[in-house]
Amino acid sequence: MANVFGGFKAVMYKEALHLRRDSVALVIGLIVPLAQLAVLGFGIDTNVRHVATVVLDEDRRQESRDFLNRLANSDTFYLKQYVRSDRELHEAVVSGKARVAIEIPPDFSDRLRKGRTAQILVLVDGSDSSVAGQAINVAFGIGLDESLRRVLAPGQAMPIDVRAQLLFNPDSRSPNFFLPGLTAVLLLSVTTFLTAFSIVREKERGTLEQLFVTPVRPLGLLLGKIVPYLAIGYFELCLILTLMRWVFFVPIHGNLITLLVLSIPYLFVALAFGTFISTTVQSQSEAMQKAFLIFIPSIFFSGYIFPRENMPAIFYWFSFLVPATFYVDITRGVILRGAGLKELWKDGLVLTAMGVGLLLLAARRFQRKSINA
Repeated sequence: MANVFGGFKAVMYKEALHLRRDSVALVIGLIVPLAQLAVLGFGIDTNVRHVATVVLDEDRRQESRDFLNRLANSDTFYLKQYVRSDRELHEAVVSGKARVAIEIPPDFSDRLRKGRTAQILVLVDGSDSSVAGQAINVAFGIGLDESLRRVLAPGQAMPIDVRAQLLFNPDSRSPNFFLPGLTAVLLLSVTTFLTAFSIVREKERGTLEQLFVTPVRPLGLLLGKIVPYLAIGYFELCLILTLMRWVFFVPIHGNLITLLVLSIPYLFVALAFGTFISTTVQSQSEAMQKAFLIFIPSIFFSGYIFPRENMPAIFYWFSFLVPATFYVDITRGVILRGAGLKELWKDGLVLTAMGVGLLLLAARRFQRKSINA
């Protein structure tokens, strides 16, 4: 067994010295992810609020004013402009000055007073589906609530009283949902790129071929390369969690030790993937291109942005090949839901299996090259 990992300590010491002297790698590994976390954490808000709305109120009486006030008080609509014609109403939406247009007919109050149905036209810009869906839902909800209030007799209770309770993120804060998933993407980008570049850089300098003629074993060589970057990735994780907790005030409901333990397999698989990439390329530019093969799917297929359950079956099953899928479940499980090792151990096991498999594949390719050398 010792022979299999031969040269591990020497390579690890050599890589640690090189990494300490490489200020560019340290900046990329530590400063850039924190800057990205700060920019995205402060700059992105997934909650739909204050949607610019243009209004054509042809009724202009108490009933229409009350309805418009309810829309304005919902925090979803911002009544930006009142117009006097259909042409102005449509021009405001087409020009992009407003996302929602509301038209109230002149007989709105009369029909309500007579107990008849009064219609309101709500035009929604569908170019942004998330804003459109939220605007339609809130408008329908307010209309339904207003209808029930008018139908029910004074003092009569609602036939059905639905009381919803939002678990884990009751304030619907975007950082609480967004940042735990972003952690998976940042760690993956840093560890994969740094590892791939490190080994490819030695190829370009010709120093890697020198190692092939030494007693260093392929597995020892790769592990020696990985361990210093594992330490950087782990330190980066601690910085991200600190920033998340004390700058963005994201509460960690679960056990922090559980999260730190289950992060090791994810960092390992990311480093192993970077190592595997380095065995298939000859230049750093080629390594960057291949690294994006895992980076892009990690954003779109891991459930970080889009729910995996809504994907077509082929892409849903493909998502199980993306390591970030399991780590997003771990981070959101521990940070948001308070899940523990009992609920998340399978994710850690799958990540460990992925990392071991990728490292063995990389070692096998290195072994072939050392034989050829």
